[in-house]
Amino acid sequence: MLIIGIAGGSGSGKSTVVKKIVKSLPKNSVAVISQDNYYRDNGHLSPEERAKINFDHPSSIEFSLLVEHIELLKAGKPIGMPIYSYLTCARASETIPMEPKKVVIIEGILILTNIRLRRKLDIKVYVDADPDDRLMRIIWRDIEERGRSFREVLEHYERFVRPMHLLFIEPNKRYADIIIPEGGKNQIAIDILTSRIKEKLREEE
Repeated sequence: MLIIGIAGGSGSGKSTVVKKIVKSLPKNSVAVISQDNYYRDNGHLSPEERAKINFDHPSSIEFSLLVEHIELLKAGKPIGMPIYSYLTCARASETIPMEPKKVVIIEGILILTNIRLRRKLDIKVYVDADPDDRLMRIIWRDIEERGRSFREVLEHYERFVRPMHLLFIEPNKRYADIIIPEGGKNQIAIDILTSRIKEKLREEE
């Protein structure tokens, strides 16, 4: 099993990179785990308290459960990946069943901040992008998917996203084996990464 971690700032294009990698690999050979599914369950909090949650701080992620699930997959056992809602800040009672695959991709802004998780990764990738481009993507995403107003998005960005990116996320690109500038637009870098994944898979056969 090959375990790949794909990190990068919010709105950097990580999801696009993941989709292109999955598309280029054999069908049903990849399992994708999103860090966002492992946010701590805060459904018990009031709306006012939920608004104060810092989703860009490493403490917001239940890394112990994420690492446990990676270990189970490596051992050939299935997992039940949590389902998390940004609207309610709660986990659903149901989970997403996931079987072990030849390639497991873990994607999220904070995955390189945790040393236990980093040690599980065979290839560590950091998706880089211009701050202005990231902000534009964040604005569209948070308005469309998370129900925030334009003002709320900018306030959230200034209060949480930007300072946490500078403090926790960008410094961790020093742990990356591969840095992909310009996110999902950098097809050459994605092709190089995909070729390396295929090469590693052949070595394990």
